[in-house]
Amino acid sequence: MSRLLNIGFGNVVNTDKIVCIISPDSAPAKRLVQNGKNDGSVIDASSGRRTKSVIITDTGVIILSALATDTLAGRFNDDVMENRGDKL
Repeated sequence: MSRLLNIGFGNVVNTDKIVCIISPDSAPAKRLVQNGKNDGSVIDASSGRRTKSVIITDTGVIILSALATDTLAGRFNDDVMENRGDKL
């Protein structure tokens, strides 16, 4: 069953499609985002704020979010644990 991850400002992503969530600060991440912008595969969901995380999907779409990678990872992990029944 598909679950949705809130990535901020009313935007959500299907968790089944997420490959990784990375920080935008490294040179490879910056290159990846720039190349994605050039070929049209970037979705900017940061609502004009500074990008704090880059979400890579299994279809090659790159999603920019203003929420920190730790915040998104925490939300993702909480959702996974809740669905498995591991959360106390």
